[in-house]
Amino acid sequence: MKSSNKLTLWILIAMILGAITGYIVFKNATPSFISGFSPKIELLTTIFLRLVQMIIAPLVFSTLVVGIAKLGDLKTVGRVGGKALLWFISASLFSLLLGMFLVNLFKPGIGFDLTHANAESVKDIAGHTQTFSLENFIMHLFPKSVFASMADNEILQIVIFSVFFGIATAALGEKGKIVVKGLEAVSHVILKMVDYVMKFAPIGVFGAIAGVIATNGLEIFIFYGKYFMYFSIGILSLWVVMIFVGWLILRKRLPELLKALVEPLIVAFSTTSSEAVFPKLTEELERFGCKNSIVSFVLPLGYSFNLDGSMMYMTFASIAIAQAYGIHLDIGTQLTMLLVLMLTSKGIAGVPRASLVVVLATCAMFNIPAAGVALILPIDHFCDMMRSMTNVLGNALATTAVSKWEKSLN
Repeated sequence: MKSSNKLTLWILIAMILGAITGYIVFKNATPSFISGFSPKIELLTTIFLRLVQMIIAPLVFSTLVVGIAKLGDLKTVGRVGGKALLWFISASLFSLLLGMFLVNLFKPGIGFDLTHANAESVKDIAGHTQTFSLENFIMHLFPKSVFASMADNEILQIVIFSVFFGIATAALGEKGKIVVKGLEAVSHVILKMVDYVMKFAPIGVFGAIAGVIATNGLEIFIFYGKYFMYFSIGILSLWVVMIFVGWLILRKRLPELLKALVEPLIVAFSTTSSEAVFPKLTEELERFGCKNSIVSFVLPLGYSFNLDGSMMYMTFASIAIAQAYGIHLDIGTQLTMLLVLMLTSKGIAGVPRASLVVVLATCAMFNIPAAGVALILPIDHFCDMMRSMTNVLGNALATTAVSKWEKSLN
């Protein structure tokens, strides 16, 4: 059995055991025992969330700097880079807006009351959050010290520093390539750490489920069912739009492209990693007729800047968690959250469950309890299968579209 499938199995086992444990406590224990049991069992969740929090800063810094530096000299990149970035920004904004629209339409978190759930076990994860305002957003946007920003996991400040660092590295030319190679190696190390950290996921799931069911009973599964069903509708809607846009650009060649993408899509779906299919996707796109120079430039950028499925999921998950906790976010705050996610997600590669890292940091910034991230973890693997497949489709369409615009599609 593949390690990713083993992890899924262990997460499911942990979810079942957590549900049984929590339900036994919920049915048989006194309120005073439950009030002490939940925070203690949720310490297991705290361990997992702190491990996730640990890798946020180095992951964002290393992947974002490498992605920007690989743009090279913006003057020489010219139209190709401009067209690619225009596609990435447009697709990202649409995906985020679609997620925001659907989560407000379906309201998967409404009706499940977590306002009395214990959040002490993840208090430190959320960091030193303040009530959100434009002033606080600006203050949190620009770092005084990158080391302080990394120590406090101020993700937006890390993004700002990384953007400047990446542009400066690219401007150095050959000297900068040494830095890029070094940081690329660092990013691979951090991504390997993500794999290790995810091995603790079953422990976090057990603690989260046992704690919340001990307090709330089995109604948590109503939330999971609604959450997954509505997210599936969202992914299907996104696919319809992407395929329609692809047809507008490729016309009769679209079925040929989709046929070429069958194997990469299946691999991404089963491994929950769009990066796992990168070599095969490169091969299929070149075989389809995209010029090598376009594929080697646009596709790697897409893996940092164009994760459509993950984008939709981030707004959907963040606002659904707020709904479950009874936290009202007005449209202005949600649009600001969308822009925050637009920035912060650009430092996250297409690795399994990396979207949770961004959701965790964003929830902390908007004063949404970080414990909610642990609550959606049991269902996240199945959501990740669909969003990883969507990321692959989005990047394939972006690469072929730029190739067609550049008249480089054979």
